[in-house]
Amino acid sequence: MINPLLGAADLPSYAAIRPEHIEPAIDRVLSENRTEIERLLAARTSYTWNHLIQPLEELEDRFNKAWSPVSHLHAVLDSEALRAAYNACLPKLSAYATEVGQHEGLYRAYRQIAEGSEYVRLDAAQRKVIDNALRDFRLSGIALSPEQQARYKDIQQELSQLSARFAENVLDATQGWTKRVTDETQLAGLPESARALARQTAQQRALEGWLLTLELPSYLPVLNYADDRELRRELYEAFCTRASDQGPNAGRWDNGPLMERLLALRHELAQMLGFQDYSEYSLATKMADSPDQVLAFLDGLARRARPQAQRELAELREFARAEFGIEALEAWDIGYYSEKLRQHRYRLSQEELRPYFPVTRVLPGLFAVAEKLFGIAIRLLDGIEVWHPDVRVYEIADSSGQPRGRFYLDLYARPHKRGGAWMDGCLARRVIDGRVRLPAAYLVCNFTPPLGEDPALLTHGEVVTLFHEFGHGLHHLLSKIDYLPVTGIHGVEWDAVELPSQFLENWCWSREALALLAGHYQTGEPLPEALYQRMRAAKTFQAGILMVRQLEFGLFDFRLHREFDPARGGRVLELLDAVRRQVAVIIPPSYNRFPNAFTHIFSGGYAAGYYSYKWAEVLSADAFSAFEENGVFDAPTGARFQRSVLETGGSRPALASFVEFRGREPRIEPLLRANGIKAAA
Repeated sequence: MINPLLGAADLPSYAAIRPEHIEPAIDRVLSENRTEIERLLAARTSYTWNHLIQPLEELEDRFNKAWSPVSHLHAVLDSEALRAAYNACLPKLSAYATEVGQHEGLYRAYRQIAEGSEYVRLDAAQRKVIDNALRDFRLSGIALSPEQQARYKDIQQELSQLSARFAENVLDATQGWTKRVTDETQLAGLPESARALARQTAQQRALEGWLLTLELPSYLPVLNYADDRELRRELYEAFCTRASDQGPNAGRWDNGPLMERLLALRHELAQMLGFQDYSEYSLATKMADSPDQVLAFLDGLARRARPQAQRELAELREFARAEFGIEALEAWDIGYYSEKLRQHRYRLSQEELRPYFPVTRVLPGLFAVAEKLFGIAIRLLDGIEVWHPDVRVYEIADSSGQPRGRFYLDLYARPHKRGGAWMDGCLARRVIDGRVRLPAAYLVCNFTPPLGEDPALLTHGEVVTLFHEFGHGLHHLLSKIDYLPVTGIHGVEWDAVELPSQFLENWCWSREALALLAGHYQTGEPLPEALYQRMRAAKTFQAGILMVRQLEFGLFDFRLHREFDPARGGRVLELLDAVRRQVAVIIPPSYNRFPNAFTHIFSGGYAAGYYSYKWAEVLSADAFSAFEENGVFDAPTGARFQRSVLETGGSRPALASFVEFRGREPRIEPLLRANGIKAAA
């Protein structure tokens, strides 16, 4: 029987993939790749792009085609058997990556090409592939002694396994706690949509009453709307102690020891490669020049934002005291009374907006926005295999009707699906036998699913999330670069990869764009002008609090990797407390174990890189300011952004792409203005 992970078709055959297919497929691909690498190196003594790098790209593509659907299914349709097969492969993948990265023959071949006459005749994207490869050889330990190389290999294998376990613990802890409610008075204040979801969740598990979970569509409405303060406290404690030594499942799925081990291994790895610490190692593939530059950037934003955040919190405390008699505002009160203050000040709540954002209107509107900006067309595809009945597949074509890429859209939260929202590559653009192989992407969210006969109704915040992930998708799918290591999102500096995603969020606030994507789910009535004006007025509501919260995450992550001391360990909570004293205005209770579920940095690739969100937000706000100057749907500006940023992938430094689009280097003022923060420090 043909293993479905080794099929010739471009798109994965999800219905055919079984856990028992995974290890045999990966073993075969890795074995054949190893054999082919040696054959390529032995076939000649003088190497060229066509005789070495292009065949190596084909090997990498074959591996990606086998592993990408496995990694994806592990995230969206986890099971015990799939998890076991996935984890069994991790050491094998790590060992293979280390072997390739430390392969002396490959390194010499790349250097020969880089130092030869062919290099200057290659195009810029090809030279970037070679330059990046030589950098990555160094980061893989090519210059280490054999003993150090063996240790490097062991570290990488353990890191991959620990990262996977961290994410699995968070998933298990999130789904390992529920609260059944039998007295509806406990749900007072909750919007009907949240009650209906809780009722539907209970019914799906053959329970009477309502079932609350720690998945965000269930958790956030409780924190923001439930009148029952004890209910809010109970869910808050369960959520913020996930995978830790605290809370209702204390000690079960505890990520504390994993964090310490991850930090120690990362530090050892960085120092082995000649870096002072992991933060310095991390920046080797980013825009930022030095750890000091990153810390100065974050500190400078904190100095600007914290005074505003302090004023916002003081206003909230006074409002809660004066209007509701609350003398001490607790962590589980912040969302609830913030929502009350928003309604008091702007006569607006997220729930009031929800009926105007049915997914049946938002999706066509999102596509219409992209079509107007970039001259593309998006259509639904039928007959493509998917992993769940909710998943849809779409194709993007350019203005001439030529297909540019496809994407899977998986919008709704469900059991055995990792929380959060993300975009990932399924296939990268390549030229194969003279034909362009279309790229494909996964766009995954965790929104409230449709309830009853009604379409899914999104909050405006969820609409923003959808635009964000779609921006990532466009970056991957509209690339015109044909070389795997630098096409789409590949090879883009990590602190610039959020530029297209954050950039596209701006259209969620544009009146012209909202006319395309907002309409009442029952009547079709457009978003009323008065409601829109209240929404715009509330755009920067508590923007200072939100910014210092993100800066807290970024500083904590960066300092955690910058200041790690092998003799003292990570000092995770101690350092977090220090960062909070510096930038935070809301100090959570001592049992809060936020780091234990911080998947971005412990299992998601953002280690010593979470600052990237704010770094890229400077780029995205400044990029959008060009549309503020020329018109939000100005076609020439959209075409220039597509040509300068989206189509270039990682084929050149991100700063060069930004400068080509904007005509200058980025400025911070548009970001501050967008958040209502004064430019002066």
